Order: sequence, then structure tokens, then C-alpha cells
Amino acid sequence: MNEIVSVKNVSKSFHHKHAVKDVSFSINRGEVVAILGPNGAGKTTTISMMLGLLKPTAGEVRLFNQHPNEIKVREQLGIMLQEVSVMNGLKVRELLELIRQYYPNPLSMEELISFTGLTDNDLKTLAEKLSGGQKRRLSFALALAGNPELVILDEPTVGMDITSRNRFWKTVQLLADSGKTIIFTTHYLQEADDVAQRIILFNKGSIIADGTPSEIKSSLTKQFVSFQTNSGSMAKLYEHSIITHIFEKNDRVFLQTEDTDAVLALIFKENIDAYNIQIERGKLEEAFEQLTTEHKEVI
Repeated sequence: MNEIVSVKNVSKSFHHKHAVKDVSFSINRGEVVAILGPNGAGKTTTISMMLGLLKPTAGEVRLFNQHPNEIKVREQLGIMLQEVSVMNGLKVRELLELIRQYYPNPLSMEELISFTGLTDNDLKTLAEKLSGGQKRRLSFALALAGNPELVILDEPTVGMDITSRNRFWKTVQLLADSGKTIIFTTHYLQEADDVAQRIILFNKGSIIADGTPSEIKSSLTKQFVSFQTNSGSMAKLYEHSIITHIFEKNDRVFLQTEDTDAVLALIFKENIDAYNIQIERGKLEEAFEQLTTEHKEVI
């Protein structure tokens, strides 16, 4: 079975107000998917329904082709929530050993330590005595303890320093490379751009974009070929319609276009005295802002 998550025509209302409206998508085994959206967009409600924590007002959610509350689903699911709540009175190692026993095929302690960066000192510390960063590592370890096939991460890097954040995403990539399916939310859009194979963007309870980061950016943001030159003449370039705008900034010439490959070929064909050539693509932040402002359907 390739389809891990199936959300079909799902809606959720609270006091006759729609939080999610007729949402449908599927996620296949091995995908790394970011679910993004501004506050109140419906992404948290959707994930809660995927986890079986909320019942849809309409529609159907299936994980591994089963209801999310089925025990066989729970055994294949790992969850890291934004709010870290731990059991008091147990050391980290004791807590991890306890949780591991609930699963038929858990990761070994050695694997959990390797994946999460927990230290010997962390493992000997009472869970309630951990710092914020230590609690994030513990939360990640608890999510992975059962060796899940589907890992859902809600704002996982909040409060992490740069080193911890880089280590975390490297681990996520290792998990994805091993065939795990990863779903995450984040307000750090650069993380989604760097890590996600696919982005599902919510706004006002609906999906307004679903595609790869490059697809979403290229459909909405400006692209440029820029270069430096010792020649002041750009006359040849003005003759070509694939270049929609030309300007200079910080000693570089910028050519706006929808086809950067064609412009690169044109530069060489016209023997433009260009060096230090770069392709400047739009940022995900720009696409995010444009989509959530205009509510435009794309992809």
C-alpha cells in the first residue's frame, strides 16, 4: 500500500463556524510534506482529525487505510507536539524504556540516542528537570520510540538553537531516506523550502496551494538572471520578449523572466560580456504572502 494518509471531503465546524471546509488530499509512503498556513488557517484542526483527536463534521480520514484510532495505526504513528508534556518522577532513560515497551518493534536505545542527540547526562536527568532544548530532544525521541512509519511533527524546532535545528533536520532526512513518511508544520518557511518535497498550504479552512516548493514559488514569484559586466550596452537584450524587465542594482544587471534557461542561452548566443552569472528565484515567503493575501488557487 502506497497511500499512507487519505483525507476526503473533510470539514469541521465549531458552533456553526467552519474551521476546515471540504478539504481533500492524500500523502504517499516516503513523502516529506509541510502543512503550512497562517494562524487560524485550519492546519492544526486538520492534523487533530488525522490523529483521531477530533471527529470530522463531514468527510473521512484514514491512516494506513484504517480509522486513526485503531491500535494498528497507533503502533505505526509517532507524534511530536509543539507543547512538550512529560511524566514526572522518571529519568529520561526510564521514560524512554517505558514507552518503548508499548510497541511491537521499537527502536533500540542506541538508535534513539543517535537520532536525537540525547547525552548521557540527559538520560540520567529527571524528565521534569530538563531544559527547554532537552525537552525538545526528549519529545522527538518519544515520537520515534515505536519505530513509526508515519511521523507527524508540530512546530518541531521552536526553541531550538541553530546547531540543534540543523541536526534535527538531518535526522528527519535520514528517516525519510529510510522510507518513513514525514508530515510537519512550521512557521519557519525556509525550513519548509529546504526540507519538504511537497507543501500543502491552508488559508481560511481551505487548501489554496498543493505542490513542490519550486512549483509554488515559480507560479507566483519573480525570477531573474543576474550578472556582472564590463560592458554598458544591453541593447541586444531589449529585443527579446522573454525578458520582461531589465535593471541594475549593486553593480549587477538583473533580467526578469519566466524562463531562466532560455535567458541563459540568450546571453551566450548574443555574446554578452557577462560573468558571475546567477539565477535569482523568488522566496517561499513571497509566495506565502501573496497566496494568503489574494486567496489565489494555484498548482
